[in-house]
Amino acid sequence: MIRGADVLLYVRTKVGEDEFHAPVWRETPVVVHNVLIGEPDADAVVSELQLAGKRLAYVLAIPKGDTHDWDDVTVEFFGRKWRTYGGVTEGIEELLPLAWNKKVKVERYE
Repeated sequence: MIRGADVLLYVRTKVGEDEFHAPVWRETPVVVHNVLIGEPDADAVVSELQLAGKRLAYVLAIPKGDTHDWDDVTVEFFGRKWRTYGGVTEGIEELLPLAWNKKVKVERYE
């Protein structure tokens, strides 16, 4: 049976505003279980660099039923911090036979 890894997702909470009225955020780590961490092929890396200006490092498969916000957030796995980008791609939960129905792209953050 395929089983994913535990990933730390840093959930952002608005705690106020600075003197220029820009939001101030606090990031709280939350463990998300059973996340698949996949390595993209070379063509995907080159395409992302040319189209989005981002260096695609991994693609995460998010388990069904997860309700966290994965857009433009910090994640941590393999002892490093990464940043999601490009929005979440979601499939129809009932039509997918495995335990994952969302994908998100990740770039190096540190």
